[in-house]
Amino acid sequence: MAQEYKLALLGFGNVGRALAKLLLSKRDEIRQKYNCDFIVTGIATGSHGSALRPDGLDLEKALNAFAVQADLSALSTIKPPSNSLEFIQNCDADVLFENTPVSYEDGQPAVDHLRLALERGMHVVTANKGPVVHAYPELSALAKAKGRAFLFESTVMDGAPVFSMWREALPAATLRSFRGVLNSTTNLILTLMEQGKTFEGAVAHAQEIGIAETDPSGDIDGWDAAIKVSALVSVLMNKPLKPFEVDRQGIRSITSEDVMESLRANKRWKLVCSAQWEADQVTASVKPMEVEASDPLFTVMGTSSAVTFESDVLGALTLTEEDPGPHTTAYGLLADFLNAVR
Repeated sequence: MAQEYKLALLGFGNVGRALAKLLLSKRDEIRQKYNCDFIVTGIATGSHGSALRPDGLDLEKALNAFAVQADLSALSTIKPPSNSLEFIQNCDADVLFENTPVSYEDGQPAVDHLRLALERGMHVVTANKGPVVHAYPELSALAKAKGRAFLFESTVMDGAPVFSMWREALPAATLRSFRGVLNSTTNLILTLMEQGKTFEGAVAHAQEIGIAETDPSGDIDGWDAAIKVSALVSVLMNKPLKPFEVDRQGIRSITSEDVMESLRANKRWKLVCSAQWEADQVTASVKPMEVEASDPLFTVMGTSSAVTFESDVLGALTLTEEDPGPHTTAYGLLADFLNAVR
Protein backbone atom coordinates (compact mmCIF):
# COMPACT_ATOMS: atom_id res chain seq x y z
CA MET A 1 0.00 0.00 0.00
CA ALA A 2 1.31 3.43 -0.92
CA GLN A 3 2.59 5.68 1.86
CA GLU A 4 0.27 8.67 2.14
CA TYR A 5 1.62 12.14 2.91
CA LYS A 6 -0.34 15.18 4.00
CA LEU A 7 0.57 18.31 2.05
CA ALA A 8 -0.14 21.98 2.74
CA LEU A 9 0.19 24.79 0.19
CA LEU A 10 1.01 28.20 1.63
CA GLY A 11 0.65 30.46 -1.40
CA PHE A 12 -1.70 29.67 -4.27
CA GLY A 13 -0.57 32.06 -6.98
CA ASN A 14 0.59 31.01 -10.43
CA VAL A 15 3.18 28.59 -9.04
CA GLY A 16 0.95 27.17 -6.31
CA ARG A 17 -1.85 26.47 -8.77
CA ALA A 18 0.60 24.98 -11.27
CA LEU A 19 1.80 22.67 -8.49
CA ALA A 20 -1.78 21.62 -7.72
CA LYS A 21 -2.34 20.77 -11.40
CA LEU A 22 0.94 18.85 -11.57
CA LEU A 23 0.10 16.86 -8.45
CA LEU A 24 -3.19 15.85 -10.03
CA SER A 25 -1.67 14.91 -13.40
CA LYS A 26 1.24 12.98 -11.84
CA ARG A 27 -0.71 11.23 -9.08
CA ASP A 28 -0.92 7.80 -10.73
CA GLU A 29 2.72 7.92 -11.80
CA ILE A 30 3.81 8.89 -8.28
CA ARG A 31 1.83 5.99 -6.83
CA GLN A 32 3.23 3.45 -9.27
CA LYS A 33 6.86 4.55 -9.37
CA TYR A 34 7.42 5.74 -5.82
CA ASN A 35 4.74 3.92 -3.81
CA CYS A 36 3.71 7.35 -2.59
CA ASP A 37 0.32 9.04 -2.32
CA PHE A 38 -0.89 12.32 -0.86
CA ILE A 39 -3.78 14.40 0.31
CA VAL A 40 -3.78 18.20 0.57
CA THR A 41 -4.94 19.20 4.05
CA GLY A 42 -4.63 22.96 3.62
CA ILE A 43 -4.38 25.77 1.07
CA ALA A 44 -3.72 29.39 2.03
CA THR A 45 -3.99 32.26 -0.45
CA GLY A 46 -3.09 35.91 -0.23
CA SER A 47 -6.45 37.28 -1.33
CA HIS A 48 -8.92 34.38 -1.71
CA GLY A 49 -9.03 33.01 1.81
CA SER A 50 -7.74 29.75 3.24
CA ALA A 51 -9.10 26.25 3.65
CA LEU A 52 -8.27 23.43 6.06
CA ARG A 53 -9.64 19.92 5.71
CA PRO A 54 -7.94 17.10 7.67
CA ASP A 55 -9.35 14.37 5.40
CA GLY A 56 -8.13 16.12 2.24
CA LEU A 57 -9.27 19.00 0.04
CA ASP A 58 -10.55 18.50 -3.48
CA LEU A 59 -7.83 20.16 -5.57
CA GLU A 60 -10.09 20.47 -8.62
CA LYS A 61 -12.68 22.35 -6.57
CA ALA A 62 -9.96 24.59 -5.11
CA LEU A 63 -8.62 25.42 -8.58
CA ASN A 64 -12.11 26.10 -9.92
CA ALA A 65 -12.97 28.30 -6.94
CA PHE A 66 -9.83 30.35 -7.44
CA ALA A 67 -10.54 30.69 -11.16
CA VAL A 68 -13.85 32.45 -10.42
CA GLN A 69 -12.28 34.43 -7.56
CA ALA A 70 -14.37 32.65 -4.92
CA ASP A 71 -13.22 32.46 -1.31
CA LEU A 72 -11.54 29.12 -0.59
CA SER A 73 -12.75 29.17 3.01
CA ALA A 74 -16.01 27.65 1.77
CA LEU A 75 -14.05 24.42 1.23
CA SER A 76 -12.84 24.34 4.84
CA THR A 77 -14.31 21.85 7.31
CA ILE A 78 -12.71 23.54 10.32
CA LYS A 79 -12.39 27.21 11.19
CA PRO A 80 -10.21 28.87 8.55
CA PRO A 81 -6.98 30.35 9.96
CA SER A 82 -6.69 34.10 10.37
CA ASN A 83 -3.01 34.29 9.35
CA SER A 84 -0.21 32.22 7.84
CA LEU A 85 1.33 31.11 11.14
CA GLU A 86 -2.04 29.88 12.38
CA PHE A 87 -2.41 28.06 9.06
CA ILE A 88 0.89 26.23 9.62
CA GLN A 89 -0.05 25.37 13.19
CA ASN A 90 -3.37 23.83 12.14
CA CYS A 91 -2.74 22.26 8.73
CA ASP A 92 -1.46 18.97 10.24
CA ALA A 93 0.80 18.41 7.24
CA ASP A 94 3.87 16.27 6.63
CA VAL A 95 5.14 18.65 3.94
CA LEU A 96 4.71 22.40 3.65
CA PHE A 97 5.08 24.07 0.25
CA GLU A 98 5.93 27.71 0.98
CA ASN A 99 5.40 29.96 -2.04
CA THR A 100 4.73 33.42 -0.68
CA PRO A 101 6.22 36.59 -2.26
CA VAL A 102 9.96 37.14 -1.80
CA SER A 103 11.46 39.80 0.46
CA TYR A 104 14.89 40.86 -0.78
CA GLU A 105 15.64 42.69 2.48
CA ASP A 106 15.16 40.01 5.14
CA GLY A 107 13.36 36.98 3.71
CA GLN A 108 10.34 37.50 5.94
CA PRO A 109 7.72 36.28 6.61
CA ALA A 110 8.87 33.16 4.73
CA VAL A 111 11.73 32.53 7.18
CA ASP A 112 9.24 32.41 10.06
CA HIS A 113 6.93 30.15 8.04
CA LEU A 114 9.65 27.60 7.35
CA ARG A 115 11.04 27.75 10.88
CA LEU A 116 7.64 27.05 12.42
CA ALA A 117 6.92 24.21 9.98
CA LEU A 118 10.25 22.54 10.74
CA GLU A 119 9.72 22.94 14.47
CA ARG A 120 6.38 21.18 14.03
CA GLY A 121 8.04 18.26 12.25
CA MET A 122 7.27 19.03 8.61
CA HIS A 123 9.49 18.77 5.59
CA VAL A 124 9.65 22.21 3.95
CA VAL A 125 9.85 22.94 0.23
CA THR A 126 9.96 26.48 -1.16
CA ALA A 127 10.35 28.50 -4.34
CA ASN A 128 11.03 31.58 -2.19
CA LYS A 129 14.62 32.80 -2.45
CA GLY A 130 14.46 34.94 0.70
CA PRO A 131 14.84 32.16 3.29
CA VAL A 132 17.72 30.59 1.37
CA VAL A 133 19.65 33.86 1.31
CA HIS A 134 18.78 35.14 4.77
CA ALA A 135 18.44 31.97 6.86
CA TYR A 136 20.09 29.03 5.07
CA PRO A 137 22.45 27.99 7.93
CA GLU A 138 19.74 28.28 10.58
CA LEU A 139 17.03 26.45 8.63
CA SER A 140 19.43 23.75 7.42
CA ALA A 141 20.59 23.10 11.00
CA LEU A 142 17.01 23.00 12.26
CA ALA A 143 15.98 20.60 9.49
CA LYS A 144 18.88 18.30 10.35
CA ALA A 145 18.04 18.41 14.07
CA LYS A 146 14.42 17.52 13.32
CA GLY A 147 15.29 14.83 10.78
CA ARG A 148 13.44 16.72 8.08
CA ALA A 149 14.29 18.23 4.68
CA PHE A 150 14.68 21.88 3.74
CA LEU A 151 14.68 21.96 -0.07
CA PHE A 152 14.49 24.85 -2.53
CA GLU A 153 15.27 23.68 -6.06
CA SER A 154 12.78 26.11 -7.62
CA THR A 155 14.45 29.24 -6.24
CA VAL A 156 16.96 29.51 -9.11
CA MET A 157 16.26 28.52 -12.73
CA ASP A 158 12.77 27.26 -11.92
CA GLY A 159 12.74 23.47 -12.12
CA ALA A 160 16.25 22.96 -13.50
CA PRO A 161 18.26 20.76 -11.07
CA VAL A 162 20.87 23.32 -10.02
CA PHE A 163 21.10 22.58 -6.30
CA SER A 164 20.35 18.86 -6.52
CA MET A 165 23.01 18.46 -9.21
CA TRP A 166 25.66 19.72 -6.81
CA ARG A 167 24.14 17.91 -3.84
CA GLU A 168 23.80 14.50 -5.52
CA ALA A 169 25.64 14.28 -8.86
CA LEU A 170 28.88 16.14 -8.12
CA PRO A 171 30.30 14.76 -4.86
CA ALA A 172 33.63 16.25 -3.74
CA ALA A 173 33.46 18.94 -6.44
CA THR A 174 34.26 22.49 -5.29
CA LEU A 175 32.59 25.34 -7.14
CA ARG A 176 35.10 28.02 -8.10
CA SER A 177 32.90 30.34 -10.16
CA PHE A 178 29.70 30.64 -12.13
CA ARG A 179 28.36 32.95 -14.81
CA GLY A 180 24.94 33.05 -16.36
CA VAL A 181 21.63 34.64 -17.31
CA LEU A 182 19.28 34.02 -14.39
CA ASN A 183 16.47 36.56 -14.79
CA SER A 184 13.87 35.63 -17.41
CA THR A 185 12.13 38.99 -17.46
CA THR A 186 15.17 41.07 -18.37
CA ASN A 187 16.27 38.50 -20.92
CA LEU A 188 12.86 38.68 -22.58
CA ILE A 189 12.93 42.50 -22.56
CA LEU A 190 16.35 42.54 -24.25
CA THR A 191 15.16 39.96 -26.80
CA LEU A 192 12.09 42.09 -27.60
CA MET A 193 14.31 45.15 -28.01
CA GLU A 194 16.33 43.22 -30.59
CA GLN A 195 13.05 42.70 -32.44
CA GLY A 196 12.45 46.44 -32.59
CA LYS A 197 10.53 47.32 -29.44
CA THR A 198 11.58 50.21 -27.25
CA PHE A 199 12.56 49.50 -23.65
CA GLU A 200 9.19 50.81 -22.47
CA GLY A 201 7.34 48.81 -25.12
CA ALA A 202 9.22 45.63 -24.21
CA VAL A 203 8.43 46.07 -20.52
CA ALA A 204 4.75 46.66 -21.31
CA HIS A 205 4.60 43.53 -23.48
CA ALA A 206 6.27 41.44 -20.76
CA GLN A 207 3.64 42.72 -18.33
CA GLU A 208 0.80 41.95 -20.74
CA ILE A 209 1.81 38.30 -21.07
CA GLY A 210 2.35 37.89 -17.32
CA ILE A 211 6.13 37.63 -17.31
CA ALA A 212 6.82 41.02 -15.68
CA GLU A 213 5.14 42.26 -12.52
CA THR A 214 2.98 45.39 -12.39
CA ASP A 215 6.01 46.95 -10.70
CA PRO A 216 8.90 45.45 -12.70
CA SER A 217 11.67 47.19 -10.75
CA GLY A 218 12.74 44.01 -8.93
CA ASP A 219 13.66 42.50 -12.29
CA ILE A 220 14.87 45.43 -14.37
CA ASP A 221 16.94 46.92 -11.52
CA GLY A 222 18.66 43.58 -10.97
CA TRP A 223 17.32 42.67 -7.52
CA ASP A 224 15.87 39.31 -8.57
CA ALA A 225 19.13 38.40 -10.28
CA ALA A 226 21.13 39.56 -7.26
CA ILE A 227 19.17 37.43 -4.81
CA LYS A 228 19.60 34.41 -7.09
CA VAL A 229 23.35 35.04 -7.14
CA SER A 230 23.25 35.31 -3.35
CA ALA A 231 21.43 31.98 -3.08
CA LEU A 232 23.93 30.18 -5.33
CA VAL A 233 26.91 31.64 -3.48
CA SER A 234 25.45 30.98 -0.03
CA VAL A 235 24.61 27.34 -0.75
CA LEU A 236 27.00 26.11 -3.43
CA MET A 237 30.06 28.15 -2.43
CA ASN A 238 29.29 27.97 1.31
CA LYS A 239 29.79 31.71 1.65
CA PRO A 240 26.90 33.74 3.09
CA LEU A 241 26.10 36.62 0.75
CA LYS A 242 23.24 39.11 0.89
CA PRO A 243 21.73 40.76 -2.22
CA PHE A 244 22.99 44.24 -1.23
CA GLU A 245 26.54 42.83 -1.22
CA VAL A 246 26.27 41.98 -4.93
CA ASP A 247 27.68 44.61 -7.30
CA ARG A 248 24.34 45.26 -9.00
CA GLN A 249 23.29 47.19 -12.08
CA GLY A 250 20.03 46.71 -13.95
CA ILE A 251 19.11 47.24 -17.60
CA ARG A 252 17.36 50.65 -17.43
CA SER A 253 20.31 52.35 -19.12
CA ILE A 254 20.27 50.02 -22.17
CA THR A 255 18.74 51.79 -25.18
CA SER A 256 17.37 50.47 -28.45
CA GLU A 257 20.38 52.05 -30.16
CA ASP A 258 22.73 50.11 -27.85
CA VAL A 259 20.97 46.86 -28.67
CA MET A 260 21.02 47.40 -32.44
CA GLU A 261 24.63 48.57 -32.50
CA SER A 262 25.61 45.45 -30.59
CA LEU A 263 23.75 43.20 -33.03
CA ARG A 264 25.53 44.81 -35.96
CA ALA A 265 28.79 43.83 -34.31
CA ASN A 266 27.50 40.24 -33.88
CA LYS A 267 27.09 40.71 -30.13
CA ARG A 268 24.17 40.79 -27.72
CA TRP A 269 23.33 42.54 -24.46
CA LYS A 270 22.64 40.23 -21.54
CA LEU A 271 22.14 40.82 -17.82
CA VAL A 272 25.04 38.67 -16.68
CA CYS A 273 25.19 37.18 -13.19
CA SER A 274 28.57 36.03 -11.93
CA ALA A 275 30.53 35.07 -8.84
CA GLN A 276 34.04 33.77 -8.27
CA TRP A 277 36.44 32.99 -5.49
CA GLU A 278 39.33 35.46 -5.28
CA ALA A 279 41.74 34.44 -2.53
CA ASP A 280 39.47 33.88 0.49
CA GLN A 281 36.63 36.11 -0.73
CA VAL A 282 33.79 35.75 -3.20
CA THR A 283 33.13 38.65 -5.55
CA ALA A 284 29.72 38.73 -7.18
CA SER A 285 28.02 40.97 -9.70
CA VAL A 286 24.89 41.48 -11.78
CA LYS A 287 25.59 43.73 -14.77
CA PRO A 288 24.43 44.26 -18.36
CA MET A 289 27.21 43.15 -20.69
CA GLU A 290 27.80 42.61 -24.37
CA VAL A 291 28.51 38.94 -25.10
CA GLU A 292 30.26 37.56 -28.17
CA ALA A 293 28.68 35.04 -30.56
CA SER A 294 31.03 32.38 -29.16
CA ASP A 295 29.70 32.90 -25.63
CA PRO A 296 27.24 30.20 -24.36
CA LEU A 297 24.95 33.03 -23.23
CA PHE A 298 24.66 34.47 -26.77
CA THR A 299 21.91 32.03 -27.79
CA VAL A 300 19.93 32.28 -24.54
CA MET A 301 16.84 34.14 -25.77
CA GLY A 302 13.41 35.10 -24.50
CA THR A 303 12.59 33.77 -21.05
CA SER A 304 15.28 31.10 -21.21
CA SER A 305 18.14 31.03 -18.73
CA ALA A 306 21.55 29.39 -18.45
CA VAL A 307 24.49 29.17 -16.09
CA THR A 308 28.05 27.94 -16.59
CA PHE A 309 29.81 26.43 -13.58
CA GLU A 310 33.58 26.09 -13.14
CA SER A 311 34.75 23.63 -10.49
CA ASP A 312 38.05 22.22 -9.31
CA VAL A 313 37.41 18.87 -11.03
CA LEU A 314 35.49 19.66 -14.23
CA GLY A 315 35.83 22.16 -17.01
CA ALA A 316 32.98 24.47 -17.95
CA LEU A 317 29.63 22.84 -17.25
CA THR A 318 26.62 24.72 -18.65
CA LEU A 319 23.01 24.13 -17.62
CA THR A 320 20.33 25.67 -19.86
CA GLU A 321 16.58 25.91 -19.39
CA GLU A 322 14.44 27.01 -22.32
CA ASP A 323 11.23 29.03 -21.89
CA PRO A 324 10.43 28.17 -18.26
CA GLY A 325 7.18 29.13 -16.58
CA PRO A 326 5.08 28.33 -13.52
CA HIS A 327 4.83 24.70 -14.67
CA THR A 328 8.60 24.24 -14.56
CA THR A 329 8.83 25.95 -11.17
CA ALA A 330 6.09 23.60 -9.98
CA TYR A 331 8.10 20.62 -11.18
CA GLY A 332 11.03 21.72 -9.01
CA LEU A 333 8.68 21.74 -6.02
CA LEU A 334 7.33 18.30 -6.90
CA ALA A 335 10.85 16.90 -7.28
CA ASP A 336 11.82 18.33 -3.88
CA PHE A 337 8.76 16.71 -2.30
CA LEU A 338 9.66 13.30 -3.69
CA ASN A 339 13.31 13.67 -2.73
CA ALA A 340 12.28 14.72 0.80
CA VAL A 341 10.07 11.72 1.50
CA ARG A 342 11.91 8.97 -0.38
